Amino acid sequence: MHKSLKRHSIIIIPESRGLDFPSLMDDTKNAPNGSFFLLHACAHNPTGVDPSEEQWREISYQFKVKGHFAFFDMAYQGFASGDPERDAKSIRIFLEDGHLIGCAQSYAKKYGTLWPESRLPQVTVVVCEDDKQAVSVKSQLQQLARPMYSNPPLHGAHIVSTILGDPDLKKLWLREVKVVLDQLFSFLDFVLLVKEDCAVQ
Repeated sequence: MHKSLKRHSIIIIPESRGLDFPSLMDDTKNAPNGSFFLLHACAHNPTGVDPSEEQWREISYQFKVKGHFAFFDMAYQGFASGDPERDAKSIRIFLEDGHLIGCAQSYAKKYGTLWPESRLPQVTVVVCEDDKQAVSVKSQLQQLARPMYSNPPLHGAHIVSTILGDPDLKKLWLREVKVVLDQLFSFLDFVLLVKEDCAVQ
């Protein structure tokens, strides 16, 4: 994999505050074959600007052509659209296209925003070609994890398991995720309104 770190590929057009997709694709095409890319699966931090489904498909295709490796950072699933299934679309597209990918999934923001990150599950998944490669990847991940913690707490994992394992609790949780997102959007609308009023004055 390409080891040098190039410029950030998420480029924002100031006028529209949208994604400069042609520039992102130029970076993808011009990177050496087999480069490593860190991608935000949804709710890009810090811009909040995500590619559309069609753009994700084009990104996936270009990654396939160039042999790039995609590692997804997914900390805000459900907070981009209010629908966790919809927010996972980028990853599903890459998997459907046959990519081997990595994904770091954080649950801290979705299951207890007041808790420190270390209290809730952080899951790293790497899709491998075969069992032999999976054993090697697991060994590397264990070596990385060992210096950071010895015995991670279980209570956060139990909370997530309990919620997702109970259909009624899961349904309630999905509703509450949407409520939180709606509140965030309302707050952002208020902030923008205040900012515009201050600019006029």
